[in-house]
Amino acid sequence: MPLGLVALVGAPNVGKSTIFNRMVGERLSIVEDTPGVTRDRLYGTGEWLTRTFRVVDTGGIEIRKAPFREEIRAQVEIALEEADVIVFIVDGRKGVSGEDRAVAKMLYSTNKPVILAVNKVDNRQMIGDSQEFYSLGLGDPLPVSGAHGIGIGDLLDRIISLLPEKSIEEYEDAIPFCFIGRPNVGKSSLTNAILGEDRVIVKDLAGTTRDSIDTPFSRDGQNYVAIDTAGLNKRGKIYEAVDKYAALRALSAIDRSKVGIMVIDASVGILDQDRHVSGYALEAKKAIVVVVNKWDLAPKGMMQEQFATEIRKKFKFLDFAQIIFVSALTGKGMEKILPAVKEAYESSCRRIPTSILNQIIQDAQNMNPTPEFNHGRLKIFYANQVSVNPPTFVFFSNDPHYAHFSYTRYLENRLRETFNFQGTPINIIYRIKK
Repeated sequence: MPLGLVALVGAPNVGKSTIFNRMVGERLSIVEDTPGVTRDRLYGTGEWLTRTFRVVDTGGIEIRKAPFREEIRAQVEIALEEADVIVFIVDGRKGVSGEDRAVAKMLYSTNKPVILAVNKVDNRQMIGDSQEFYSLGLGDPLPVSGAHGIGIGDLLDRIISLLPEKSIEEYEDAIPFCFIGRPNVGKSSLTNAILGEDRVIVKDLAGTTRDSIDTPFSRDGQNYVAIDTAGLNKRGKIYEAVDKYAALRALSAIDRSKVGIMVIDASVGILDQDRHVSGYALEAKKAIVVVVNKWDLAPKGMMQEQFATEIRKKFKFLDFAQIIFVSALTGKGMEKILPAVKEAYESSCRRIPTSILNQIIQDAQNMNPTPEFNHGRLKIFYANQVSVNPPTFVFFSNDPHYAHFSYTRYLENRLRETFNFQGTPINIIYRIKK
């Protein structure tokens, strides 16, 4: 289900990251009493009143010259362009600042719902001071305290009331997939190369977001949907250089895909940003295929086995994914992509009969008994597969706290070896047998 996007914006050090952490329920954003700590956008998922939404934390906007000022401003403008609801956060202790007025000026032309949140209002006596923020011309100020949680519920109520309902086009007989990765790794070239040869185009459909195009097509008797994303409306060196932009586009595409194709540029090598982007697909529990593009431009003497070993080393969490070497420019290896997508999708949809599953789990325990952990030893009584996409298994045991992560990994590997779950993550949940 596609999620609405909430962007938190404001001047430096007004408490955006603290409120972000409150919304997502985790300490994901670095919180430090130093202006400018948050430079890149940080993403999380929040839930309130049965509604789920994404939250993006942005760097503060500064009108004075400061390190990373232009890059931060670019990040904020990108977030504003994508957001469904904007939360403008100001500092209730300091009052209206020049930076606040600069941010308000940016928001006047967004045509997006804006909530003005006055942060650091830690007691009732300070609520009256928030009235001065009416001068920003953005409606009723909402007093909150990110540090103490005061008013956060009211803020979330207002966010939910403004978030649009989003629907998604379902393709019952097709496999939706998308290319994800850093900018300039060749995602669009790969999409065009797949769609440009031996294709049967059904029709082009507008996606759930204005920057996405869904293109259903058939190949070798199988229906697919290629989910592509358009570029930024604004062009410029700063915007093109913002690597984190790839993550926001990837989130939207991943949500609506069954398989994510992680693209790595062979001519550049593996960068930290590749790991960040691929992490979004993993968190979304999607089937994944790794495609190394521009192999024709790889360093001289580089062997595919050597590059694949480096990928396995740096992407240990993607050890289940198939690795394919291609060149969108020359077309070499392109014929391998769709079969790998189909295999990964079919793996993610695979169901295992309960009797066979329990036999495998029992044999696994007999061959390799569980280790002692947390002053106890795990005993799995029986197992059941409860869902697919990804395959999700519930292990009913004596106590989940006795489950060491290495043993869970062992059980996952046994399931992969036995049932060929290549290309898909596996979700294992422990429950106490009652």
